[in-house]
Amino acid sequence: MKLTRASGILLHPTSLPGPGGIGSLGVEARAFVDFLVETGQSVWQILPLGPTGYGDSPYSAFSAFAGNPLLVSLSQLATWGDLRTGDLPDESGRDPRRVDFGRVHGEKEHLLQRAAQNFQRHASAERRQAFDDFCALQGYWLHDYVLFRALRERYRHRPWNLWPADLRHRDPQALTQAAEELAAELHWRKYTEFVFFTQWFALKDYANARGVQILGDIPIFVSFDSVDVWANQPLFHLDEEGDPLIVAGVPPDYFSATGQRWGNPLYRWERMAEQDYSWWMARFRWNLAQTDAVRIDHFRGFEGYWAIPAEEETAVKGEWRPGPGASFFQAVRRTLGEVAIVAEDLGVITPEVEALRDGFGFPGMKILQFAFDGGPSNPYLPHNIRPNGLVYTGTHDNDTTLGWWHHLDKKHKDQVRAYLGHGLRDMPWDLMRAALASVADWCVLPLQDILGLGSEARMNRPGLGTGNWDWRFTSEQLTTDIGQRLAELTRLYGRRPAPAEGQNRQGNA
Repeated sequence: MKLTRASGILLHPTSLPGPGGIGSLGVEARAFVDFLVETGQSVWQILPLGPTGYGDSPYSAFSAFAGNPLLVSLSQLATWGDLRTGDLPDESGRDPRRVDFGRVHGEKEHLLQRAAQNFQRHASAERRQAFDDFCALQGYWLHDYVLFRALRERYRHRPWNLWPADLRHRDPQALTQAAEELAAELHWRKYTEFVFFTQWFALKDYANARGVQILGDIPIFVSFDSVDVWANQPLFHLDEEGDPLIVAGVPPDYFSATGQRWGNPLYRWERMAEQDYSWWMARFRWNLAQTDAVRIDHFRGFEGYWAIPAEEETAVKGEWRPGPGASFFQAVRRTLGEVAIVAEDLGVITPEVEALRDGFGFPGMKILQFAFDGGPSNPYLPHNIRPNGLVYTGTHDNDTTLGWWHHLDKKHKDQVRAYLGHGLRDMPWDLMRAALASVADWCVLPLQDILGLGSEARMNRPGLGTGNWDWRFTSEQLTTDIGQRLAELTRLYGRRPAPAEGQNRQGNA
């Protein structure tokens, strides 16, 4: 993946402002694209777009292919005639800076069912044809997904391995009968995916037409309670009843004496290889259609992964097992050609992982919050960063830079001051300036840092199952002063895209 010097902002669409209690793919998303353009940004990095399960984490989705119905713009459905303006949810009692996921789930599912019914009764022939075309083209994942969600609803949200045996083992007759009985629910869930992707691709086109690329995110592992595992059981380490045999995580380290037990079922890579990784190829193809490039979360797992016996409560008794390595990315190249992949290579990375990343030319990531311990050889320090990569102040898993700075002890604050060479009276802009000035081709800044927010705006605290992912900003926070400051630093460090021929810097002919 060849990068040109640019910068952008990390913001998941759930954090956008607007009505409905959660960010959506409507007019506020376009307004954010406009802000990117006005400030010279050409990258919008998002988190995974899948439908979220317990804890509402984008990294714990019911499907690696489906879209999140919570992101559907209800206002746009009203514009299309699928809802009436009076149907839209009441805005009273909402905190505009937090997502109340419980309330939003209930409101949106109810209204999406109503919209689907109205669509079925009143949609134009053109929209009906578009819906039928979508269902036919995406049928390879869509039918299993909507059936999975409908069955999960029928069985009171229990995971699929606790369903009746004939459905758990995907007996064809049982699946056909269930689909017939649940036809109405299957329809509204297909409608939801149809309108989600209609809105998403319109937003992507809007961004691309204005010079903004979308950087997406593919988690290497999938959730056990997902259609991906239920519909592809032979491709995972499961027993005859569908229970996991080994699960994912990372070993004990400096930060955790017991490691991290993530619990995702692990792939049977040898079986995937026999199929030339066809499930993964379909996943890459669809995700790359939705974005302009993708970040692979936990890239090191393709070289080697930590396998933990499922009965273990911690990650201590796991073992390293080899991943598919170069053969996997050779298959990607054979099937899809050159693809735009960013390797999430944070943490303890071995020479073998670096060789896999560099052998295919994938850009890596550097986080400045990790830079100021370990001395001048720390790979995250700006002078050690290489051009073919991305630099961040922090990511969705870090504290905001202002929060990080406030929690640093005096020793580490002095190291930051000594390195940057001044008194640091303007954090987080001091660290953002260092990121923008670095030689990394792409610099991506969390919006929380641009807004100068503290720990109250942190997106995720790894290890906590609840209470994450709910931060939002308001339109009033994107002030003219902030926009002008960001635009000037972007220009100063050569990251602003050149104006098109025949235009001045304001874009006027």
